[in-house]
Amino acid sequence: MNPSIVRLLIAIAVAAYAASLFGVVVYRRWQYIRLGKRMEQQTREGAARNGFAAQVFGQSKLLKDWRSGVMHVVIFYGFIIVQFGALDILVKGVTGGGIPWFEAAWFTLTQEVTVGLVLLAILYAAYRRYIEKLTRLKRDFKPSLVVFFIGTLMLSVVAFLGFDRVHSNLDGSLAAPLSSAAAWLFAGLSLNAVSVWMEVSWWVHLLTILAFLIYVPQSKHFHIIVGPVNIWLRRKGPPGRLVRLDLEDENAETFGVDQIEQFTQKQLLDLYACVECGRCTNVCPAASTGKLLSPMHLITKLRDHLTEKGAAMTSSSAWVPAFAFSSSGVHKMTGEYASISFHTEPHLAVNIEPTMSAQKQAWHADPTTSTDSIQLIGDVITEEEIWACTTCRNCEDQCPVDNEHVDKIIDLRRHLVLMQGSIPHDGQRAMQNIERQSNPWGMSRMDRAKWAEEYAAKRKSADPDSAHENNQRVRTVQENPDFEYLFFVGSMGSYDIRSRRITEAFVRLMQEANVNFAILGNEERNSGDTPRRLGNELLFQQLCAENIAIFEKYGVQKIVTACPHTYNTFKHEYPDFGLKAEVIHHSELLARLIESGALTPQHVLKERITYHDSCYLGRYNEVYDPPRAILRAITGVTLLEMERSRENGMCCGAGGGRMWMEETEGKRVNMARTEQALAVSPTMIGSACPYCLTMMSDGTKQQGVEEQVRAMDIAEILALAVFGNEM
Repeated sequence: MNPSIVRLLIAIAVAAYAASLFGVVVYRRWQYIRLGKRMEQQTREGAARNGFAAQVFGQSKLLKDWRSGVMHVVIFYGFIIVQFGALDILVKGVTGGGIPWFEAAWFTLTQEVTVGLVLLAILYAAYRRYIEKLTRLKRDFKPSLVVFFIGTLMLSVVAFLGFDRVHSNLDGSLAAPLSSAAAWLFAGLSLNAVSVWMEVSWWVHLLTILAFLIYVPQSKHFHIIVGPVNIWLRRKGPPGRLVRLDLEDENAETFGVDQIEQFTQKQLLDLYACVECGRCTNVCPAASTGKLLSPMHLITKLRDHLTEKGAAMTSSSAWVPAFAFSSSGVHKMTGEYASISFHTEPHLAVNIEPTMSAQKQAWHADPTTSTDSIQLIGDVITEEEIWACTTCRNCEDQCPVDNEHVDKIIDLRRHLVLMQGSIPHDGQRAMQNIERQSNPWGMSRMDRAKWAEEYAAKRKSADPDSAHENNQRVRTVQENPDFEYLFFVGSMGSYDIRSRRITEAFVRLMQEANVNFAILGNEERNSGDTPRRLGNELLFQQLCAENIAIFEKYGVQKIVTACPHTYNTFKHEYPDFGLKAEVIHHSELLARLIESGALTPQHVLKERITYHDSCYLGRYNEVYDPPRAILRAITGVTLLEMERSRENGMCCGAGGGRMWMEETEGKRVNMARTEQALAVSPTMIGSACPYCLTMMSDGTKQQGVEEQVRAMDIAEILALAVFGNEM
């Protein structure tokens, strides 16, 4: 039989076998994903499609780290381009002649330049992981395989083309620089040896492609297939908006998640889309300051658990061939992570290495354990990890495949709180106080508007002869039923002594600009953001219903608040429960008032100000420019940007209910953020959130620089520029 026909038949058989294994693996993982709750169907909008193209084909998120991003772009597009040449090589190996369209010099040059660039990119990838040793990257056997596969593919292309040039007695050509160089090296071989090595390189190329095909869906490289699907199916609407729980569902056996299959199918799809690039962990405030939580490991541990439990529930092995990929036993967390220790460094000390090491040490396959005995909360994800999250969403913002980490953590918290009554003591105390007195301190709800009386007394004392009572008093909705804006003061602005100064500054600015506003007074309730982020959906929904009823009672059409957490909750989550009002942040209103001329910063402030972005104002709502516009409008202010600012700004540590819980592990998040602010040598740290202000103020005190570097809200800073030191 003709050797070419034999080669073709063997190649077809091997390829068919590899394709069947690939299909089996993909189908089985699809079975595991289908164990989750059905996804809500979502209509894709033009903006979502545009975002899809930018992320998948423009690699927009990967390019946030330009060095890794450029490397990945070269490999991504290089791999696609080289496949055309691979097709030509495969045809040439079977028929002896290539594809006529691919004989042009431009095609040959394009292929060889691309092969060279991909080889350089692969070498750089190895350098980043094993020589530069980026902390966020894992360094073990599996990450090395992709370097081996792609490197072997590229080298086999060069080898085959080089041997082919020698075999065909072709001269060197500038249109084929790599194969010409290879041919020069092989020139001393006999014709028989060249024929043999040409055959070997052809088979190496084919078998490497097929082995890579089988390996991809059984490794982190499944993201090549799942990633684009995950990006396309991402939730539309506001980032980070939590899904409403139907607490009146009589058929519900549990609330929240304590079994992997209780996540939605989209949440499970996230797990297989993970690239394991570590970008999420690299920016996580918890991981950066020595807590156990690592967003990357959260996803990969859930993925391992889904694969193992899915295989057991569907009675279908997750691995083919099993001897090459499977591990003995079932993965679980051991107690070894308890040895985590965080050693602070003198300047800008953020370090994910202790967390990365602890996760690696603790996650092991136990041959004596079955999936039936594994508890999702405890054995896979520890409570320590669940409660460490500040819900800042920096992990999600950095993720190149749009994985959503925060909603999974909130679902786990919901189960702990609603079904087990398990929550750290200080968090439980805050929720009990909110339930009883509608504020986290448990102070009397009848004192919520006490600040307004004190403000009026201050204003009257400062200007006893004023004929304008409206400039001294803060009227309630009952006293001013024709108000335009409802100023929702919030618990921090009503009770916290430091935050009251923000409230007073904002009120005086609105009065100066003749803004028609009113407050609810003692009828105001807690917004419910803290209970919801801590997993107490029941308390949140009770507060939500009470607040909406009050808003409807007084015909509220516009709400302004100085708290980004309240702002986000009202704007994006209350509408699920019936709120139909415009919600704006105080920075947005103040920026508008300056732009319209209603407020004029007339006093010079010779300050070097660095602005700290609130996570719930920035990443959740993309409000970055109004606070900066306010500061730029003030004469004498030099605006400084921290290394991490805007969408990559580091959390202050107060979100997700962490404001009310002590940090007992590692370094305090607010200390790390304060150090980053002090690195640009400011005289003032600006913020637009009472939580952030508290954390940054504490940070400057702990650093012993509170006299040299003041932490102030943008409303306070603007009030100084409008009214002078009389504020």
